[in-house]
Amino acid sequence: MGEAREVMDRLTEAVTHPDLKVIAELYAEDAVAYTPDEGEIHGRDNIVEYWRQMTEAVPEASFETLHSYEVGDTAIDEGFYSGRNTGPLALPTGDSLPATGKEVRIRGVDLATVKEGRITEYRLYFDEMEFLGQLGLLPEGTP
Repeated sequence: MGEAREVMDRLTEAVTHPDLKVIAELYAEDAVAYTPDEGEIHGRDNIVEYWRQMTEAVPEASFETLHSYEVGDTAIDEGFYSGRNTGPLALPTGDSLPATGKEVRIRGVDLATVKEGRITEYRLYFDEMEFLGQLGLLPEGTP
């Protein structure tokens, strides 16, 4: 197992068993993350804040790996993120929605490029509409 795979596995563990200190240690200070819900996030502190909000919204999450790869300095995972929404959901406006108490199971892919033991670039892909739909937050009649 290479460095990128090891760092990605540690990130998955720190997200599913919330540990913001470990998450912070895994990202370079000038890291960039690309997410479907918050767009482009610059800097370790802002990325940690993204994960803080996610882990508060779904504090007892799990990740079921379907495929796991390492190509050079990049680790790639595909799988299902699952859990119950028991905490507030942060909105891009700064507002939040109360917990729905509903279960979610979202298929996603994430890629982490690692240099000198830290994530310098992170990409996360998941269907945001599916996520909101499972939480019951879409208007009636939305597919």
